[in-house]
Amino acid sequence: MREAGVSLVADIERMAALGIFESVRRLPGILSVRRQVRRLLVDHAVDLVVLIDYPGFNLDLARFAHRRGIAVLYYVAPQVWVWHESRSKRLRDHTDRVCVILPFETDFLAERGVTVEFVGHPLLDDTAVRAGHEEPKETSGAGSPVSKQVLGIFPGSRRQELDYLLATFLEAGRRLSAAHPDLEVLIARPPDLDERQYGDLDPAVLRPVDEVLERATVALTKSGTINLQLALRGIPMIVGYRISPLTLRIVRLVTKVNRLSLVNLIANRQVVPEILQDAFTADNLVEAVTPLLEPDSDERRTMLEGLDAVCAQLGTPGSAGRVAGRCLELLAGRT
Repeated sequence: MREAGVSLVADIERMAALGIFESVRRLPGILSVRRQVRRLLVDHAVDLVVLIDYPGFNLDLARFAHRRGIAVLYYVAPQVWVWHESRSKRLRDHTDRVCVILPFETDFLAERGVTVEFVGHPLLDDTAVRAGHEEPKETSGAGSPVSKQVLGIFPGSRRQELDYLLATFLEAGRRLSAAHPDLEVLIARPPDLDERQYGDLDPAVLRPVDEVLERATVALTKSGTINLQLALRGIPMIVGYRISPLTLRIVRLVTKVNRLSLVNLIANRQVVPEILQDAFTADNLVEAVTPLLEPDSDERRTMLEGLDAVCAQLGTPGSAGRVAGRCLELLAGRT
Protein backbone atom coordinates (compact mmCIF):
# COMPACT_ATOMS: atom_id res chain seq x y z
CA MET A 1 0.00 0.00 0.00
CA ARG A 2 2.87 2.35 0.74
CA GLU A 3 4.40 1.57 -2.65
CA ALA A 4 1.03 2.30 -4.30
CA GLY A 5 1.03 5.81 -2.85
CA VAL A 6 -1.21 5.32 0.18
CA SER A 7 -0.57 7.63 3.12
CA LEU A 8 -0.07 5.37 6.13
CA VAL A 9 -1.40 6.35 9.53
CA ALA A 10 0.43 3.40 11.09
CA ASP A 11 2.39 0.38 9.92
CA ILE A 12 0.57 -2.88 10.65
CA GLU A 13 3.88 -4.40 11.78
CA ARG A 14 3.76 -2.42 15.01
CA MET A 15 0.45 -4.12 15.87
CA ALA A 16 1.01 -7.66 14.55
CA ALA A 17 1.49 -10.45 17.08
CA LEU A 18 1.32 -14.24 17.21
CA GLY A 19 -0.76 -15.69 20.02
CA ILE A 20 -2.96 -14.32 22.79
CA PHE A 21 -0.30 -13.39 25.31
CA GLU A 22 1.94 -11.83 22.67
CA SER A 23 -1.01 -9.64 21.60
CA VAL A 24 -1.49 -8.30 25.12
CA ARG A 25 1.99 -6.75 25.00
CA ARG A 26 1.04 -4.85 21.85
CA LEU A 27 -2.24 -3.52 23.29
CA PRO A 28 -1.09 0.04 24.17
CA GLY A 29 0.15 0.62 20.63
CA ILE A 30 -3.03 -0.83 19.14
CA LEU A 31 -5.22 1.47 21.25
CA SER A 32 -3.14 4.46 20.20
CA VAL A 33 -3.61 3.63 16.51
CA ARG A 34 -7.35 3.15 17.05
CA ARG A 35 -7.62 6.67 18.45
CA GLN A 36 -5.69 8.04 15.48
CA VAL A 37 -7.93 6.33 12.96
CA ARG A 38 -11.13 7.43 14.66
CA ARG A 39 -9.95 11.03 14.58
CA LEU A 40 -9.08 10.68 10.91
CA LEU A 41 -12.56 9.41 10.01
CA VAL A 42 -14.20 12.37 11.73
CA ASP A 43 -11.78 15.12 10.71
CA HIS A 44 -11.69 14.15 7.02
CA ALA A 45 -15.42 13.53 6.54
CA VAL A 46 -14.73 10.06 5.13
CA ASP A 47 -17.47 8.57 2.88
CA LEU A 48 -16.33 4.94 2.73
CA VAL A 49 -14.22 2.69 4.93
CA VAL A 50 -12.68 -0.45 3.44
CA LEU A 51 -11.67 -2.84 6.20
CA ILE A 52 -9.30 -5.68 5.34
CA ASP A 53 -9.07 -8.69 7.68
CA TYR A 54 -7.71 -7.98 11.23
CA PRO A 55 -11.08 -8.33 13.03
CA GLY A 56 -9.85 -7.50 16.53
CA PHE A 57 -9.18 -3.97 15.31
CA ASN A 58 -11.49 -3.56 12.34
CA LEU A 59 -14.80 -4.73 13.80
CA ASP A 60 -14.64 -1.95 16.37
CA LEU A 61 -13.81 0.48 13.58
CA ALA A 62 -16.78 -0.81 11.54
CA ARG A 63 -19.16 0.01 14.40
CA PHE A 64 -17.60 3.45 14.88
CA ALA A 65 -17.90 4.27 11.16
CA HIS A 66 -21.40 2.83 10.74
CA ARG A 67 -22.78 4.87 13.64
CA ARG A 68 -21.50 8.02 11.94
CA GLY A 69 -23.19 7.19 8.64
CA ILE A 70 -20.00 6.13 6.85
CA ALA A 71 -20.37 3.28 4.35
CA VAL A 72 -18.44 0.16 5.38
CA LEU A 73 -17.11 -2.57 3.11
CA TYR A 74 -15.29 -5.48 4.76
CA TYR A 75 -12.85 -7.41 2.56
CA VAL A 76 -11.37 -10.71 3.78
CA ALA A 77 -13.89 -11.49 6.48
CA PRO A 78 -13.17 -12.53 10.06
CA GLN A 79 -12.95 -16.31 10.37
CA VAL A 80 -16.21 -16.58 12.27
CA TRP A 81 -16.53 -20.20 11.13
CA VAL A 82 -13.50 -20.95 13.35
CA TRP A 83 -14.37 -18.97 16.46
CA HIS A 84 -16.27 -15.89 17.62
CA GLU A 85 -19.39 -16.74 15.64
CA SER A 86 -20.96 -13.79 17.47
CA ARG A 87 -18.93 -11.56 15.17
CA SER A 88 -21.38 -12.50 12.40
CA LYS A 89 -23.94 -10.26 14.06
CA ARG A 90 -21.47 -7.38 14.11
CA LEU A 91 -20.80 -7.89 10.41
CA ARG A 92 -24.55 -7.92 9.76
CA ASP A 93 -25.24 -4.79 11.79
CA HIS A 94 -22.19 -2.63 11.06
CA THR A 95 -21.24 -3.29 7.41
CA ASP A 96 -22.90 -2.54 4.09
CA ARG A 97 -21.19 -5.40 2.28
CA VAL A 98 -18.73 -8.18 3.06
CA CYS A 99 -16.51 -9.53 0.27
CA VAL A 100 -15.11 -12.98 1.07
CA ILE A 101 -12.25 -14.88 -0.53
CA LEU A 102 -13.00 -18.43 0.61
CA PRO A 103 -15.92 -20.21 -1.09
CA PHE A 104 -17.54 -21.76 1.98
CA GLU A 105 -17.79 -18.41 3.77
CA THR A 106 -20.66 -17.19 1.58
CA ASP A 107 -23.35 -19.56 2.80
CA PHE A 108 -22.11 -19.38 6.39
CA LEU A 109 -22.47 -15.60 6.56
CA ALA A 110 -25.59 -15.33 4.40
CA GLU A 111 -27.40 -17.71 6.75
CA ARG A 112 -26.62 -15.22 9.54
CA GLY A 113 -28.04 -12.22 7.71
CA VAL A 114 -24.81 -10.71 6.36
CA THR A 115 -24.81 -9.04 2.93
CA VAL A 116 -21.98 -11.12 1.50
CA GLU A 117 -20.37 -11.89 -1.85
CA PHE A 118 -17.64 -14.35 -2.84
CA VAL A 119 -15.21 -12.38 -5.04
CA GLY A 120 -12.56 -15.06 -5.60
CA HIS A 121 -9.16 -15.38 -4.00
CA PRO A 122 -6.70 -12.52 -4.62
CA LEU A 123 -3.85 -14.98 -5.18
CA LEU A 124 -5.43 -15.75 -8.55
CA ASP A 125 -4.47 -12.24 -9.67
CA ASP A 126 -0.80 -13.17 -9.35
CA THR A 127 0.22 -14.13 -12.88
CA ALA A 128 3.26 -16.01 -11.54
CA VAL A 129 0.93 -18.18 -9.47
CA ARG A 130 -1.33 -18.98 -12.42
CA ALA A 131 1.59 -19.71 -14.72
CA GLY A 132 3.17 -21.99 -12.15
CA HIS A 133 -0.06 -23.90 -11.71
CA GLU A 134 -0.82 -24.24 -15.41
CA GLU A 135 2.69 -25.44 -16.23
CA PRO A 136 3.71 -27.85 -13.44
CA LYS A 137 7.34 -28.62 -12.88
CA GLU A 138 8.62 -31.34 -15.16
CA THR A 139 9.69 -34.74 -13.95
CA SER A 140 11.84 -37.33 -15.63
CA GLY A 141 10.83 -40.92 -16.42
CA ALA A 142 8.80 -43.22 -14.20
CA GLY A 143 10.45 -44.00 -10.89
CA SER A 144 13.29 -41.54 -11.45
CA PRO A 145 13.81 -38.36 -9.45
CA VAL A 146 12.83 -34.87 -10.57
CA SER A 147 15.74 -33.37 -12.52
CA LYS A 148 16.57 -31.19 -9.52
CA GLN A 149 14.62 -31.68 -6.33
CA VAL A 150 14.27 -28.55 -4.22
CA LEU A 151 12.84 -28.61 -0.72
CA GLY A 152 11.34 -25.24 0.12
CA ILE A 153 11.00 -24.42 3.81
CA PHE A 154 8.48 -21.71 4.71
CA PRO A 155 8.77 -21.03 8.48
CA GLY A 156 6.69 -17.85 8.50
CA SER A 157 6.84 -14.08 8.30
CA ARG A 158 6.89 -13.24 12.01
CA ARG A 159 9.73 -13.43 14.48
CA GLN A 160 7.59 -15.50 16.88
CA GLU A 161 7.00 -18.09 14.16
CA LEU A 162 10.73 -18.42 13.62
CA ASP A 163 11.19 -18.98 17.33
CA TYR A 164 8.63 -21.80 17.40
CA LEU A 165 9.19 -23.42 14.00
CA LEU A 166 12.52 -22.72 12.35
CA ALA A 167 14.82 -25.06 14.28
CA THR A 168 12.59 -28.10 13.73
CA PHE A 169 12.12 -27.34 10.05
CA LEU A 170 15.87 -26.91 9.62
CA GLU A 171 16.68 -30.19 11.36
CA ALA A 172 14.24 -31.99 9.06
CA GLY A 173 15.86 -30.30 6.08
CA ARG A 174 19.35 -31.38 7.17
CA ARG A 175 18.27 -35.00 7.55
CA LEU A 176 16.53 -35.02 4.19
CA SER A 177 19.55 -33.45 2.51
CA ALA A 178 21.83 -36.08 4.04
CA ALA A 179 19.58 -38.89 2.83
CA HIS A 180 19.10 -37.38 -0.64
CA PRO A 181 22.40 -35.88 -1.87
CA ASP A 182 20.74 -34.32 -4.93
CA LEU A 183 18.20 -32.47 -2.81
CA GLU A 184 18.68 -28.73 -2.50
CA VAL A 185 17.18 -27.04 0.56
CA LEU A 186 16.08 -23.40 0.45
CA ILE A 187 14.54 -21.33 3.26
CA ALA A 188 12.05 -18.62 2.32
CA ARG A 189 12.83 -15.27 3.93
CA PRO A 190 10.23 -12.47 3.80
CA PRO A 191 11.72 -9.06 3.01
CA ASP A 192 10.89 -7.60 6.44
CA LEU A 193 12.84 -10.25 8.38
CA ASP A 194 16.55 -9.58 8.78
CA GLU A 195 19.04 -12.36 8.03
CA ARG A 196 20.34 -12.07 11.59
CA GLN A 197 17.03 -13.42 12.87
CA TYR A 198 17.95 -16.76 11.31
CA GLY A 199 21.01 -17.21 13.51
CA ASP A 200 24.15 -18.69 11.95
CA LEU A 201 22.29 -20.15 8.99
CA ASP A 202 24.22 -19.97 5.72
CA PRO A 203 22.91 -16.85 3.93
CA ALA A 204 23.15 -18.72 0.62
CA VAL A 205 20.16 -20.89 1.50
CA LEU A 206 18.05 -17.89 2.55
CA ARG A 207 16.17 -16.80 -0.53
CA PRO A 208 13.22 -14.48 -1.25
CA VAL A 209 9.84 -16.15 -0.84
CA ASP A 210 8.93 -15.79 -4.51
CA GLU A 211 12.16 -17.46 -5.58
CA VAL A 212 11.60 -20.42 -3.29
CA LEU A 213 8.02 -20.74 -4.54
CA GLU A 214 9.31 -20.73 -8.10
CA ARG A 215 11.94 -23.41 -7.51
CA ALA A 216 10.42 -25.73 -4.90
CA THR A 217 9.27 -29.21 -5.88
CA VAL A 218 8.13 -30.06 -2.35
CA ALA A 219 7.65 -27.96 0.79
CA LEU A 220 7.71 -27.94 4.56
CA THR A 221 5.55 -25.04 5.60
CA LYS A 222 3.69 -23.29 8.37
CA SER A 223 -0.07 -22.96 8.01
CA GLY A 224 -1.63 -19.89 6.41
CA THR A 225 -2.02 -18.28 3.00
CA ILE A 226 1.31 -19.78 1.96
CA ASN A 227 -0.50 -23.14 1.74
CA LEU A 228 -2.73 -21.78 -1.05
CA GLN A 229 0.29 -20.22 -2.78
CA LEU A 230 1.92 -23.63 -2.84
CA ALA A 231 -1.29 -25.34 -3.94
CA LEU A 232 -1.72 -22.97 -6.88
CA ARG A 233 1.79 -23.82 -8.02
CA GLY A 234 1.19 -27.56 -7.70
CA ILE A 235 3.77 -28.02 -4.95
CA PRO A 236 3.09 -30.90 -2.51
CA MET A 237 3.56 -29.89 1.12
CA ILE A 238 3.63 -30.93 4.73
CA VAL A 239 2.16 -28.38 7.14
CA GLY A 240 3.75 -28.00 10.56
CA TYR A 241 2.89 -25.63 13.38
CA ARG A 242 3.44 -25.04 17.06
CA ILE A 243 2.27 -22.35 19.49
CA SER A 244 2.76 -21.85 23.21
CA PRO A 245 1.01 -24.42 25.42
CA LEU A 246 -1.06 -21.78 27.20
CA THR A 247 -2.25 -20.25 23.94
CA LEU A 248 -3.07 -23.74 22.67
CA ARG A 249 -5.30 -24.48 25.66
CA ILE A 250 -7.29 -21.34 25.08
CA VAL A 251 -7.53 -21.91 21.33
CA ARG A 252 -8.90 -25.41 21.88
CA LEU A 253 -11.63 -24.01 24.12
CA VAL A 254 -12.93 -21.52 21.57
CA THR A 255 -12.30 -22.99 18.10
CA LYS A 256 -14.86 -25.01 16.17
CA VAL A 257 -12.73 -26.63 13.45
CA ASN A 258 -10.36 -29.57 13.64
CA ARG A 259 -8.19 -28.58 10.67
CA LEU A 260 -5.58 -25.85 10.41
CA SER A 261 -4.43 -25.61 6.80
CA LEU A 262 -6.58 -23.56 4.42
CA VAL A 263 -6.14 -26.34 1.88
CA ASN A 264 -7.82 -28.85 4.18
CA LEU A 265 -10.48 -26.38 5.30
CA ILE A 266 -11.54 -25.65 1.72
CA ALA A 267 -11.49 -29.34 0.80
CA ASN A 268 -13.29 -30.26 4.04
CA ARG A 269 -10.94 -33.22 4.35
CA GLN A 270 -7.23 -33.85 4.80
CA VAL A 271 -5.41 -33.18 1.56
CA VAL A 272 -2.10 -32.22 3.16
CA PRO A 273 -0.80 -33.71 6.44
CA GLU A 274 -0.82 -31.40 9.46
CA ILE A 275 1.90 -32.06 12.03
CA LEU A 276 1.15 -29.97 15.08
CA GLN A 277 2.35 -29.21 18.61
CA ASP A 278 4.00 -32.23 20.30
CA ALA A 279 3.93 -34.17 17.03
CA PHE A 280 5.87 -31.35 15.35
CA THR A 281 9.28 -33.08 15.32
CA ALA A 282 11.97 -33.48 12.70
CA ASP A 283 11.39 -37.26 12.67
CA ASN A 284 7.72 -36.86 11.81
CA LEU A 285 8.39 -34.20 9.18
CA VAL A 286 10.99 -36.35 7.46
CA GLU A 287 8.73 -39.40 7.48
CA ALA A 288 5.83 -37.43 6.01
CA VAL A 289 7.72 -35.60 3.27
CA THR A 290 9.91 -38.46 2.03
CA PRO A 291 7.22 -40.11 -0.19
CA LEU A 292 6.56 -36.74 -1.82
CA LEU A 293 10.13 -36.68 -3.14
CA GLU A 294 9.24 -39.56 -5.47
CA PRO A 295 7.61 -38.04 -8.57
CA ASP A 296 5.43 -41.07 -9.24
CA SER A 297 4.51 -42.05 -5.71
CA ASP A 298 0.86 -42.58 -4.80
CA GLU A 299 1.21 -40.02 -2.02
CA ARG A 300 2.44 -37.30 -4.37
CA ARG A 301 -0.11 -38.08 -7.07
CA THR A 302 -3.02 -38.16 -4.62
CA MET A 303 -1.97 -34.90 -3.03
CA LEU A 304 -1.62 -33.13 -6.37
CA GLU A 305 -5.13 -34.25 -7.34
CA GLY A 306 -6.43 -32.89 -4.05
CA LEU A 307 -4.62 -29.58 -4.55
CA ASP A 308 -6.12 -29.26 -8.04
CA ALA A 309 -9.60 -29.74 -6.60
CA VAL A 310 -8.99 -27.05 -3.99
CA CYS A 311 -7.66 -24.58 -6.56
CA ALA A 312 -10.76 -25.09 -8.69
CA GLN A 313 -12.87 -23.72 -5.82
CA LEU A 314 -10.95 -20.45 -5.48
CA GLY A 315 -12.93 -18.61 -8.15
CA THR A 316 -11.51 -16.64 -11.07
CA PRO A 317 -8.94 -13.83 -11.36
CA GLY A 318 -10.12 -10.27 -10.84
CA SER A 319 -11.07 -10.16 -7.17
CA ALA A 320 -9.52 -6.72 -6.67
CA GLY A 321 -11.56 -5.30 -9.54
CA ARG A 322 -14.75 -6.79 -8.18
CA VAL A 323 -14.10 -5.29 -4.74
CA ALA A 324 -13.32 -1.91 -6.31
CA GLY A 325 -16.61 -2.12 -8.20
CA ARG A 326 -18.53 -2.68 -4.97
CA CYS A 327 -16.74 0.31 -3.43
CA LEU A 328 -17.85 2.52 -6.30
CA GLU A 329 -21.43 1.27 -5.91
CA LEU A 330 -21.43 2.19 -2.24
CA LEU A 331 -19.99 5.62 -2.96
CA ALA A 332 -22.50 6.25 -5.75
CA GLY A 333 -25.30 5.39 -3.35
CA ARG A 334 -24.23 8.26 -1.10
CA THR A 335 -24.46 11.01 -3.72
